[in-house]
Amino acid sequence: MARLADYFIVVGYDHEKPGSGEGLGKIIQRFPQKDWDDTPFPQGIELFCQPGGWQLSRERKQPTFFVVVLTDIDSDRHYCSCLTFYEAEINLQGTKKEEIEGEAKVSGLIQPAEVFAPKSLVLVSRLYYPEIFRACLGLIYTVYVDSLNVSLESLIANLCACLVPAAGGSQKLFSLGAGDRQLIQTPLHDSLPITGTSVALLFQQLGIQNVLSLFCAVLTENKVLFHSASFQRLSDACRALESLMFPLKYSYPYIPILPAQLLEVLSSPTPFIIGVHSVFKTDVHELLDVIIADLDGGTIKIPECIHLSSLPEPLLHQTQSALSLILHPDLEVADHAFPPPRTALSHSKMLDKEVRAVFLRLFAQLFQGYRSCLQLIRIHAEPVIHFHKTAFLGQRGLVENDFLTKVLSGMAFAGFVSERGPPYRSCDLFDELVAFEVERIKVEENNPVKMIKHVRELAEQLFKNM
Repeated sequence: MARLADYFIVVGYDHEKPGSGEGLGKIIQRFPQKDWDDTPFPQGIELFCQPGGWQLSRERKQPTFFVVVLTDIDSDRHYCSCLTFYEAEINLQGTKKEEIEGEAKVSGLIQPAEVFAPKSLVLVSRLYYPEIFRACLGLIYTVYVDSLNVSLESLIANLCACLVPAAGGSQKLFSLGAGDRQLIQTPLHDSLPITGTSVALLFQQLGIQNVLSLFCAVLTENKVLFHSASFQRLSDACRALESLMFPLKYSYPYIPILPAQLLEVLSSPTPFIIGVHSVFKTDVHELLDVIIADLDGGTIKIPECIHLSSLPEPLLHQTQSALSLILHPDLEVADHAFPPPRTALSHSKMLDKEVRAVFLRLFAQLFQGYRSCLQLIRIHAEPVIHFHKTAFLGQRGLVENDFLTKVLSGMAFAGFVSERGPPYRSCDLFDELVAFEVERIKVEENNPVKMIKHVRELAEQLFKNM
């Protein structure tokens, strides 16, 4: 069992800091007061819950919600769900003396300037349940703003005391104590990514060719930067791109929402997946070795100095064709004089899983037979599993293939061998696919009907995992 939420934090505007330049945030309250032994308190949360900077506003803005991802020193991720709203405050300091005197002469009263200060409610968790956290934070916000006859301390205590299974497919029903009912569906396998509709949304924003280019970029350890006017779209896009890498795991800096004060991280020499707000796009376009994706404009920019390796044929063509059949099902009959009734797209969550199923099939073909090239080396104190890259490429006739050579030499594949090399371990959907289904995939490539059937079978299994 794992805690649903590790920390609840209230972050507000710091009025005590000097008024010149950018505003700052400060932690007003946190629960619990002491750090958990197994989960450190996230440092720098004040920067991440207001990535564009802490600024006062002359008008009350709509509440916002997005999820920030922080990675600790042990490479464990912490998902920080942030709900930000604006509270009215009286600002006498910001009103000029002459204006006050003028208003006093007219009305005999001093009319102070009204400003609105941001305040963020933050839930920190090692589990990824964005919609549950959105609902919980929304309830706490409603109770606070509407001054309902419910104890805020009780709501927060019930939330932080809730324990849920990490995986297994079970359901957990709980309440914060305000007449609400929250239902959590745990994943069947914690190794499979949870994506909601983010993958389908990424293809909708950028298109098939651009997403495939980004996919090849992260697999060959290039720097990828997203920018958008929406913080949540940045978070979703980074998660979608990373999930397409499954069964590989991304091991370089992963910062879906980068605060304005930390933009110098973009000059890092290591590969990364990072998202920044579009207000900084003029700054990021000066980067010479970064592939930049504009989520709102639907374009990507690949610098001339980057040679981007592509998937080997015929896998590239097969993947493009499969994605086209799923995302544009009417394309095959578009020129028919008497087309059949319009084929409806799958609903967004299932469409998301169908796209991911295409990439699962792709990796099964890329890595087929990898276990025959694993060697157990016993000269060390503990046995080490080594992957014979040259033998693997030679069996496939791809010794000179630039793309696969880079993938097999990367840190993600080294982690894959370390994690999936041992014979006695729990298996998941990819293990079954690469062990039993590769021949079926090859046979079906020239039969779109059978291929789509298999994709939907895999999508059903991914959908059950949520």
